[in-house]
Amino acid sequence: MVRPGSDKQNVSQRHTSSIEMTETKTTSLVSGHTASLLEGEEWAALIKDFPSYHGGLVRLFPGRWLYPQRFCDFSEKLFNFQFREEDVLVMTYPKCGTTWTQEIVWTMRNNPGLDHPEADAEAFDRVPFLDMDMFTPLSEEMVSISKAFKRLCPGADPRDGEMVQLAQALADPRTLKTHLPFSLISANVLDNAKVVYVARNPKDTMLSYLHHHRLFREQEFVGSLEKFVDHFVNDNLVYGPYWLHLKEAWERRDHPNLHFVFYEDLKADIMSELKRLDAFLGTGLSHDQLANVAKYTSFGEMKAREEKTLDKEFMNNEAFVNQEVRNKDGGFFRQGKAGDWKNKLSTELVEKMEKWISQKCDFGINFK
Repeated sequence: MVRPGSDKQNVSQRHTSSIEMTETKTTSLVSGHTASLLEGEEWAALIKDFPSYHGGLVRLFPGRWLYPQRFCDFSEKLFNFQFREEDVLVMTYPKCGTTWTQEIVWTMRNNPGLDHPEADAEAFDRVPFLDMDMFTPLSEEMVSISKAFKRLCPGADPRDGEMVQLAQALADPRTLKTHLPFSLISANVLDNAKVVYVARNPKDTMLSYLHHHRLFREQEFVGSLEKFVDHFVNDNLVYGPYWLHLKEAWERRDHPNLHFVFYEDLKADIMSELKRLDAFLGTGLSHDQLANVAKYTSFGEMKAREEKTLDKEFMNNEAFVNQEVRNKDGGFFRQGKAGDWKNKLSTELVEKMEKWISQKCDFGINFK
C-alpha cells in the first residue's frame, strides 16, 4: 500500500525500478540468487492479468521466486538486515493471517492491559512491514507511508527504503513482519531473534490472496477465479512459490526460536494458541491478559479499527483501493474464516488444488 500520488494513472506511470540489469537482463543478489527479468510470452501473459506491474517482474533462481523488479533495489538491505535479541519477526506467505498475528504479538508484548497510548496508531508505525518498499513506486513527490518515519528518521529519504529505515530506528522491543521466505532474509535470523511463522490451508490462502489482488490497485488482478488458481499452482504470483515458502519454514520448525502455527488452529482455539505463544515469547501473561488480547485482536474488533490501522485516506481513495470490490466483497479484513474454500471452489478447482498439494507439499506438512 502506497501514497505516491493522487490518481491511478500517476501510480502506474511511476511504477519503475532503479535497478540496472545487465545486457542479459539478469543481476546477482547478495543472497546468492540470480534475478532474471521476465520477458516474452511469460511476461505478456502476466501483465495481461496483472496490469499494475508496469515496472516489471523478476524471477529469482534458485526457487523461481517471483517479485516486482524493484525488489532488487532492496534485496541487499533486506538480506543484511540486523535482527536483535529482543526482536520478534512475524513471517508468512501473503494472506495467511499476517496482520492478525502481528497484532496478536504486538498486543501481547506491549498492550496486554489494553492501555497502551499507541495501540490505535497505524500498523506500519508499530510493526514495520520490511519488504513493502518494493511496492513503492519511485517518484519525486513520494509521500511517506508511515507517520512515524519523519519523526524517527529525520532527513532520511523514503525512496531508500522507508520500512527498513523505520525498522532500524525503532527502539526495542521490536515487532516486525515480512512475507519473504527464509532464503531471502538474514541467514542467522533464528540465532538473533524469534520468528513466528503462520501457515494456512493453500485453498483458503489462494482465495484470500485473490481478494487482495482485486482490492488493491498496486497488485490489481483482472482475470477470473479459474485463471488465478492457474497462476497459483504454476508459481506465477508475487511472493510465490507458496509451497517452497512453507517448506523452508517447515524444515526449521524444531528450532527453539521458531514458533510454527497454523491459521486454522488460531481460529479454532485462540486461547490455547495464545498460551503456547505466551510460552514462546516469554511474556508471562495472566489468563485475563490473554483474554484481553483475544478480544482486542478478534476479527470483529480489528475490522472495526480498519481505517485507523490502515489509514482512512488511503482506504477511501479509489486510486489505491477498488471501492466497488471493497463494498461488495469486503475490505482488507474480509471474512477471517477458515474453510471458506468449500463454498467458493468448484469440484474441478478443488481437484486441481489437491493435485498441487500432493505434488508440491509432500515434505510432511498436513493442512487443517
